[in-house]
Amino acid sequence: MNTIKNYILLAGLTALSVNALAQEKEGPSLYTYATYFNCDVTGQDRVDEIVKNVNAPVFDKMVEEGKMSSWGWLAHYAGGKWRRAQYHQAPTLDALLDAQTEMGKRLSTAKNDAQDKEFGKICNAHDDYIWKVEAGSAGKSRGKAGFSVYFQCNENKEDRADEIFKKDFAPLFNKYVADGKLTSWGWSSHWVGGKYRKLQTMTGADHKSLLKARGELLGELFADGNAAGKEFTEICGSHADYMWDIQLETP
Repeated sequence: MNTIKNYILLAGLTALSVNALAQEKEGPSLYTYATYFNCDVTGQDRVDEIVKNVNAPVFDKMVEEGKMSSWGWLAHYAGGKWRRAQYHQAPTLDALLDAQTEMGKRLSTAKNDAQDKEFGKICNAHDDYIWKVEAGSAGKSRGKAGFSVYFQCNENKEDRADEIFKKDFAPLFNKYVADGKLTSWGWSSHWVGGKYRKLQTMTGADHKSLLKARGELLGELFADGNAAGKEFTEICGSHADYMWDIQLETP
């Protein structure tokens, strides 16, 4: 993998935890290209420096020029094997892939070769996903702490999971944002990648408040007698949780 030159960049955070989220199904489309890195933990801080000093100026310029909608860099706080995540977003798949190509061109210079090799030595394995943002609310700002839930689902009933999230879950998430318990949230569908079929993200001011809000949310979403929560769990019954420090993002 030519790590800096060939950025196949999330989620999540994933985001994970993605920026400029589409508001509702009637709103503009948005796609996220996410790369989740496995890294040597003794060198991951050095990778953060490389991204901040080498990549960030290039990617910020591309957002300014309208070549992509946003980008971000996330650091593992708690969860599984992924130690870092990088994403970029665009309104169409073509624009998403064009942005990826342009990133490689702009970073493919002799002065970046040493940093590229250093990055690849520290983070020498990765998983790539393309997500389609289905719903969410970015609010007026985003928190610096992110929480991502990666779901495995029954593929024959995925559309129903989207319906439940938009109709039954979204109003509650929006209320938590309005009340200041969350800063943003999102719901995305698998387009390309591995075993995870759905991605639910949220951000908050810090990890403690984010975990507190999530606990309250789960209590409401999956309370006894909540038919929508029960049906959703039957469709997407397995998941992996990650907590992220959102180190860089534009806008």
